[in-house]
Amino acid sequence: MDLSDIARKLGLSENKLLVRKAAELRRLSDVRFDSSIIGVGEVCKAIICLEIAASRFGEVIFDRQKAIRLSGMSDKAYSRSFNSLQNGLNIKTTLDSRELGIQFGCVRLIPFVKKGLSLYEERFTASLPASWQASADFTRPVFTAVAFYLCAKKHKLKMDKVRLIEVCGTSESEFSCVSTSMKDLCHDVFGISNERKDPKEVKGNQACKRTAQTSPNFLKEVSVTHELKAV
Repeated sequence: MDLSDIARKLGLSENKLLVRKAAELRRLSDVRFDSSIIGVGEVCKAIICLEIAASRFGEVIFDRQKAIRLSGMSDKAYSRSFNSLQNGLNIKTTLDSRELGIQFGCVRLIPFVKKGLSLYEERFTASLPASWQASADFTRPVFTAVAFYLCAKKHKLKMDKVRLIEVCGTSESEFSCVSTSMKDLCHDVFGISNERKDPKEVKGNQACKRTAQTSPNFLKEVSVTHELKAV
């Protein structure tokens, strides 16, 4: 199936720049590696390239469920193929709260997710030594996904955690660690704890300290749980 035909089926054919970007990504993947080795067929590869291209254009909404049906794969297999191809192309994953809201049918959570992420970034950064604050990076999809999940729990909405983890391309352990950190620092937004905690009293364990000391951009690598300092 031709890329333009797939784009038409996904309602993306009018965006010529997006289709050209997807074609460019597909050619690049053909040059860099044999995608069939990682289990990605030609149709699936074209669909994934369209999704990656769509993520580069902020106003474009990509219907992943429709794409999965078109690919003939299961949700899990498609997510695995997406992550493999994206990693092979060395493309940094981005995830928008609006995209998640539409994909999971929880659009009303978007403002709460944005507020939670903003406060988490502010409070986590405030708890860091001054020399590390400028290098703090909260752009990884896991932060958006966790905030979305916690907001859904607060508002008593059902959320497929497994699917959410697959969509953001992280591991369950990292998802849980970031979740613990967010609940400690932003319980007033996510409604987890009964008592407000001082962000500066929340510290990482020794693994976090070692990571921070060896990597200025440690938030890209952090996979730790947070604990309260004894008063």
